[in-house]
Amino acid sequence: MATLISSNRSRGVKNSLAKWLITLGGISVLFTLVLIFLYLLYVVKPIFESAEIESKTNISLHLAAGEKVLSTGVDELQEVGYQINDAGSIDFYHLKDSVKGASNAFKIGDSALSTSLLESDDFEDKQVAQVVNSFSANKLVHTVTGKTLLVQPNFYATYDNDVREIIPLLSYPLGQNALIIDEQETPLTELSFAMNDELIIFVGFTEDKRLIKTTYVADDDFGSSNDGYDVEYETIFQEIDFNHQVDEIKVTPDLNLAFVRSGSTVYVYELNEEDDANLKATIVPTFTNSTTQLTSMALLSGSSSVLLGDSNGSVSQWFEVATDNGRKFKQIRTFETSEFNNSSNAASNTNAISAIYTEQYRKSFYTMTETGLVNVFYTTSDAHLWQGQLVSGEPEAFAIAPRANGLISVVKDPANSNKISLQTFSVHNEHPEVTWQALWQEVWYEGYPEPDYVWQSTSGSDDFEGKFSLVPISFGTIKAALYAMLFAVPIALTAAIYTAYFMTPGMRKKVKPTIEMMEALPTVILGFLAGLWLAPIMEEYLPAIFLLFFFLPLATLLTAFIWHNLPNEWKDKIPETLAPVLLIPVLMLATYLAFSLSGVLEVAFFQGDMRQYLTNDLGIDFDQRNALVVGIAMGFAVIPTIFSMAEDAIFSVPGHLTSGSLALGATQWQTLAKVVLLTASPGIFSAVMMGLGRAVGETMIVLMATGNTPILDWSIFQGMRTLAANIAVEMPESEVGSSHYRILFLAAFVLFIFTFVFNTIAEFVRQRLREKYSSM
Repeated sequence: MATLISSNRSRGVKNSLAKWLITLGGISVLFTLVLIFLYLLYVVKPIFESAEIESKTNISLHLAAGEKVLSTGVDELQEVGYQINDAGSIDFYHLKDSVKGASNAFKIGDSALSTSLLESDDFEDKQVAQVVNSFSANKLVHTVTGKTLLVQPNFYATYDNDVREIIPLLSYPLGQNALIIDEQETPLTELSFAMNDELIIFVGFTEDKRLIKTTYVADDDFGSSNDGYDVEYETIFQEIDFNHQVDEIKVTPDLNLAFVRSGSTVYVYELNEEDDANLKATIVPTFTNSTTQLTSMALLSGSSSVLLGDSNGSVSQWFEVATDNGRKFKQIRTFETSEFNNSSNAASNTNAISAIYTEQYRKSFYTMTETGLVNVFYTTSDAHLWQGQLVSGEPEAFAIAPRANGLISVVKDPANSNKISLQTFSVHNEHPEVTWQALWQEVWYEGYPEPDYVWQSTSGSDDFEGKFSLVPISFGTIKAALYAMLFAVPIALTAAIYTAYFMTPGMRKKVKPTIEMMEALPTVILGFLAGLWLAPIMEEYLPAIFLLFFFLPLATLLTAFIWHNLPNEWKDKIPETLAPVLLIPVLMLATYLAFSLSGVLEVAFFQGDMRQYLTNDLGIDFDQRNALVVGIAMGFAVIPTIFSMAEDAIFSVPGHLTSGSLALGATQWQTLAKVVLLTASPGIFSAVMMGLGRAVGETMIVLMATGNTPILDWSIFQGMRTLAANIAVEMPESEVGSSHYRILFLAAFVLFIFTFVFNTIAEFVRQRLREKYSSM
């Protein structure tokens, strides 16, 4: 009796321990899933955060009475800022206190360097009329007498006792002597330029109403003047036929185009020829209000788009688009800055865009009104990122930090015009190109004929803009899974039905484990075989592949028909376990016949080459590694999963249900269709959904057996790129914390949600099926 009590107590302890361990394991799985979900959200969240701009420093500038600041700037680390005034001097200021231990102590606002730019004897009058900025660090200083100097503010870092200090310095790419822009040496009212290592192009408008183009062609690189000697160059002067007043000029950084604004019309000139400038296009914006006029113009980075601001507070983006009549400039987007302003303000032009400032490397831009209202936009994502008043009134000078993470402006005190301050701002705007619309809707990218879904994260060009539409890779995931399931489900389910219901027990013991062992085959092997062996064979014998879809079923049916009509004495001589094996040589013969007829069919129907026929005659693109290859290869990876679960579900149908059906006079096929399959339907459905989940998450087969082309095309002859394969390919090369990096995590999050939703639906349907047929 004591032994029985002890045994019961021990059994109870084991049961309790097993219960708690199973419960703990289940909770751990759910907890892990929640942690994965939260971590993905944590990484993805920053790409949807709004831009923030905060004041950082404020320094009082000590200028002589009447002096005006014409240009400003800051180093990459925003530790030293500078301003260039109309007296021809440049002053650098520290924007942060020196670190303890530095050899030279300084405080915010202390001068780092102050010097006159116009030291050469060529500059008799040192009064500066304008300072012209470019996309690079170079600046043109143009005096009231028509003399010009090219200067480049630079910064370098020194380290003393592991303490960094930013040291400003100046370089003169063309030397410190005055440059002659106009052959007649007439002062210029408008001027723009762009340069590379061997060429500088200036386009200006003189006081006597002439539009000129001047080209400097270097015998050596322009940058070599920094090595201690002046660069020799040839000067080519040209006057452009132009009979209008010029308000603004912009030369693209690639030196190909010049945009000349005259009132509300923009003339586009080609600058490709050194001694010529041809009118390429004329841009005339259409305004809803007849009183609206253009007030400003700027170029986006990349040399493709021009931004036009008007007096009504709107900015339009224009770039060239391929049309039936050639490439033409077209208005692509419009950005509104005056949605919070009323009509009376619009009438008084307080909303007019007085200046547009663009970032050096991204497609973001800042607009400024006469009242100092600042708006921040990103063109491609069509996003309005920020709006606010940074300073009181319009600043005298304004610039964006090289890394686009800060701003610097020079402002006059409204109450005291002699009090001028240099102010800096920190900008948190890491992912302006990412919006929900840009991820999931068509976007019109520069150079594209129309809006499209595009995924292209990298390029060999510095002007490249990342294109991060998740639609093509999500589509590719669905496409790959669909073709895999179309191949795998019929084979796996019919095999499971035959194995569980018709096959002899002896053969079932051999067949089922053999198929289940296929699941242990690494998918990288399947992908390798599909990409390097199967894809070339399918390309070479394309007609044979399609013949197999007919020959194999016909051969099977024909064999079954012949077997059914054989005399019983012949059937009795063949063991029952070996009867299905007779189908193997028949299928091999059908396969051989299909491949033998491949060449004959190509000559007879496809002009000797089916692939060329599809491409040239039918206009169907053909990739060697396509959806057909992926469907077959991934189908083999999915078949064991579906087969094993479906076979278990069918084999587990209670025997009394089958026996009762047969006893009532139903045939085996009627029993299978009306009893067995219905009873096993929850398990069969779960098997299919598990196979779908496997197909959706498959990586290596899709990675190796397709061209990884992110396109939207259902064609069986085209490849695709899936979410999982895209993450595997691009995650190693993405910069940690970048938009690309976080969007890859978003792709993983989409895949996670996709799988979770499908599994949830599958479980819901499975439970409904179980409730419906559990009473059988």
